[in-house]
Amino acid sequence: MAKKKVSMEIINPNAAGIDVGSRSHFVAISQDKGDVKEFGVYSEDLNSLSEWLIENNIKTVAMESTGSYWQNLYTELEQVGIEVVLVNGKFTKNIQGKKTDVLDCVWIQKLHTLGLLRGSFLPDHQTEQLRTLCRHRNNLIHNSAKCIKRMSQNLRLMNLRLDVVVNDLVGMTGLKIIEAVCNGESDADKLASLRHANCRKSEEEIAKGLQSNGRKDYLFALKQEYAQYQYMQNLILDCDEQIKIMLNEWINQDQTKKALYIDAKVHKKINKNTPKNIDLNLISYQFFDGLDLYAIEGFSHGLALTIMSEIGEQGIQQFPTAQHFASWLRLSPNNKISGGKILNSRTPKGSNRLKIALRQTANVVGRLKDTHLSNFFNRIAYRKGRASAISATARKLAVIIWKMLHDHQQYSPPSIYEYLDQKRKRKVRELQKQIANLDAKLNELKPVLDPI
Repeated sequence: MAKKKVSMEIINPNAAGIDVGSRSHFVAISQDKGDVKEFGVYSEDLNSLSEWLIENNIKTVAMESTGSYWQNLYTELEQVGIEVVLVNGKFTKNIQGKKTDVLDCVWIQKLHTLGLLRGSFLPDHQTEQLRTLCRHRNNLIHNSAKCIKRMSQNLRLMNLRLDVVVNDLVGMTGLKIIEAVCNGESDADKLASLRHANCRKSEEEIAKGLQSNGRKDYLFALKQEYAQYQYMQNLILDCDEQIKIMLNEWINQDQTKKALYIDAKVHKKINKNTPKNIDLNLISYQFFDGLDLYAIEGFSHGLALTIMSEIGEQGIQQFPTAQHFASWLRLSPNNKISGGKILNSRTPKGSNRLKIALRQTANVVGRLKDTHLSNFFNRIAYRKGRASAISATARKLAVIIWKMLHDHQQYSPPSIYEYLDQKRKRKVRELQKQIANLDAKLNELKPVLDPI
């Protein structure tokens, strides 16, 4: 019996596939292995690659988002006018046989020619620059946190139990005591006298926890860590200033945005990781053309900065529905259905920075009282636990943010009375369905119940 061949429609006739690597890129312009060429990663190599594609009349290119190696190549191809589709690597894995760079780029070219690859979300160039600074700032904060952890360890090994007598090691009391210890002060009473007036512990109790054992090796390590912590804090301030300059430049380019004004949100808490020199409430209001994102319960300065840097002003328009946006954030259940039954409904693995920020905000919402979102959180937590409530509330926050930015609508949560009315209406609809089903069953049984 002759083998049957199934043909598929070609969607992208002038397509190429690129297997991105750290030292070289393999490019395929057809399914013939003779049309595969290897290029280096230097600037002249990238220029040669783009010229070779133009000579072969290539209009669109697909490549994997391998680490950060794709970025320079992506920029080069965009500049010469070639459409680039950046693909998640998990969508190009299903290749049979041995895995080689040549086979990978040929397989990518075949999938892209048949239109089976979908591009990843990429922000505009302006948002990408802000994203670079914000991600760098987060890395500085993480490095600063590591310094705090090591300072705490060195203090504990010196028998200075500062972590017991103060809640925040790098608060006003903690930093004064650490600086005094680094300057050579070892008297417990003098160190305790540096206590701030708001500190809960008394000077006597603090002095009991600051009886040093005099280890000079740990003292030297503490000095080094404290100097590194101070250096990290200065770097964070410099980064905040650069972010402020960039945001102000964008706002000042549009006089309509610049004219917008909103009163400060005095009830919003400012922690030590919040940019001190940026009014994010006003800037986010101007950035998103008069949308007050801070009206959302639990909305924080960190979440505002994350949305501006990860999505941008017009990035939300790339998601046609709120469901697409929630799915991109890995906040929607990945239902696996077989035989009409749901086998698994766990959310997919993977977390981007916006998802993490939304989950942190959802956790804050769970501690609020008598608000629309906190009531939603408590209802989910009562039935499925706090972990599920955080995921569900994070998804609800994503839907609210999509609705505001995509449709340009202000946030207006329903009142408790509207919620009760909706609950009553839903209950009435359920009862009506049950009555209708009961009537149908009675009609089916009526011929049987009629007397003969």
